[in-house]
Amino acid sequence: MQAIRNAVAEEFEIVNQLVIAELHSEVALVESIGHYIIDAGGKRLRPLLVLLCGKALKGSTQDIAQFAAVVEFIHTATLLHDDVVDISSLRRGRPTANAEWGNAPSVLVGDFIYSRAFQLMVRMGNMDIMALMADTTNRIAEGEVLQLERAGKPDTSEDAYFRIIEQKTAVLFQAATQGAAILANCDQQTQQAAKSYGHHLGMAFQLIDDVLDYTGDAAAMGKNVGDDLNEGKPTLPLIHAMQHGSVLQKELIYNAIESKSSENIAEIIIAVNNTGAVEYTKSIALAHRDKAIASIANFAECEQTIQMHRLADLAVQRDR
Repeated sequence: MQAIRNAVAEEFEIVNQLVIAELHSEVALVESIGHYIIDAGGKRLRPLLVLLCGKALKGSTQDIAQFAAVVEFIHTATLLHDDVVDISSLRRGRPTANAEWGNAPSVLVGDFIYSRAFQLMVRMGNMDIMALMADTTNRIAEGEVLQLERAGKPDTSEDAYFRIIEQKTAVLFQAATQGAAILANCDQQTQQAAKSYGHHLGMAFQLIDDVLDYTGDAAAMGKNVGDDLNEGKPTLPLIHAMQHGSVLQKELIYNAIESKSSENIAEIIIAVNNTGAVEYTKSIALAHRDKAIASIANFAECEQTIQMHRLADLAVQRDR
């Protein structure tokens, strides 16, 4: 990741400074919670995507950096809200904001960060960006509600699962790259190519995230293995394992999702691995990786496009 960030190191520093400045509030608790979740770090993939794509397409550094901060704020706000909805206690290796301060402050600070993102966009004065991000945040909210609606329902289809991860994850990835192309004043074909890259990268990223819940190390990932089961999420590895496992394996996973319990996580991990569910999910992630790279085949070769290729590879090769 550091090698990829180096391609936009100066721009990344501008974004970091902008994020810190825009977290300012006269209310101390707002700043405390805002800095707590921002300072936790994470991969910062979404603003990185804005910077890589924007620089590759020769966009204005100031506009691209401001938009990258917008994208980071929207992602941060969704994390605060998600952790409350999912009753999560651990993120990025430390207690979630709701575990530290409670649900109400986390939700309200999430609202503050959402609105700060839109304040930034108003200052940018670009109606196409405003329209893109208004639609994006709306679709993210729909995706979260759809995921909540399907929680505890083991009969969820693959199509429903793909719809959830598209709206809850991929839509912000594609907004990051499409927005960068808009700000670089690119033609519609280039904007669509940038959007396609972000979409497929986001899909690949989430698919691997869902695999890691059954293959990853809790310490490395910074979250608890089995969290998806405790939340009753019927992710693709589980859906595939139920379709191809024995009667006992199907019943085991079905009951775990329905009861939202990771009590039998060890047996379920064995079932997921023995039914080829990990390989199946990874194969779909790899297909999305290939489509992401193909989407930007006509972009001029430069350090940033090279790193966009590497980022797509990293999304499917990571272990956290």
